Amino acid sequence: MPTRRYAILEAPSTLGLSTDGVERLPDRLLELGLADRIHARRAGRLAVPSKDPKPDPATLVLNAGAIASWSPTLADGVEKVLDAGEFPIVLGGDCTIVLGSMLALRRRGRYGLFFIDGNADFFQPEAEPNGEGASMDLALVTGHGPALLTDLEGRRPLVRPEDTVAFAFRDHEDQAQFGSQPLPAELMACDLPTIRRLGVEAATRAAIDHLTRAELDGFFIHLDADCLDDAIMPAVDFRVPGGLSWDELSAALRLVLASGKAVGMEVTIYNPRLDEDGSAGSGLAAVLAVGLGTAAPA
Repeated sequence: MPTRRYAILEAPSTLGLSTDGVERLPDRLLELGLADRIHARRAGRLAVPSKDPKPDPATLVLNAGAIASWSPTLADGVEKVLDAGEFPIVLGGDCTIVLGSMLALRRRGRYGLFFIDGNADFFQPEAEPNGEGASMDLALVTGHGPALLTDLEGRRPLVRPEDTVAFAFRDHEDQAQFGSQPLPAELMACDLPTIRRLGVEAATRAAIDHLTRAELDGFFIHLDADCLDDAIMPAVDFRVPGGLSWDELSAALRLVLASGKAVGMEVTIYNPRLDEDGSAGSGLAAVLAVGLGTAAPA
């Protein structure tokens, strides 16, 4: 079977958060040998604009202008990897990097999004208490929200809701408390209770079936570390009880890679500053190595 080499692109953005720490994610995973373990080329590190502590008054989103101007730079970096025939592994950073990743693919065709995240991330700006884009990224990337962030390069939406799967989210109480807008009916929602009912393999296969439809050119994987059980991944800024086990996440990753239709992946939100004994980072590096192997099936 033909394969594609992995190439790691570092995108240490915290523009979507009011806090810092997740910018250390690339450094920590690389210190733990991730590049060597998956035989990845180091494709470089992107400089990130400085942050503004006050939300943009026009959009109510923190660093809205910086996210909008920087996302095309990330898209350019992702495209360089794709043009080289490689499989980009983008190490964030917070979840708003998905805008740059999906912009790269939107420039090239119609691609889907496998959004593995402990949170649905579908808040509207007026309901997000801190104005953090990292709580709105799935909404923004599917075209819901201010045009500054949803209509990058006039390409709204960066991914169609019907070409998206929200997988493993469990923040239902938070959504209700703060009044998050609901996920669109056409977006495939597979929350943690559904995964528990179906089993992770059956749930993942259903997602793959949805994302490998003939009209799609492939799909991208967004992996937020907070999809993992809080007991094994406490090193995230917003903690919610429960989540996937290491084995469940590695099984899901192996299945989506084996489809041959995944074209890239990003990893977000793991915060080394909150990893007191280092076990969360070590586990994350290990599960990525197991799930990805040493090359991506093409």
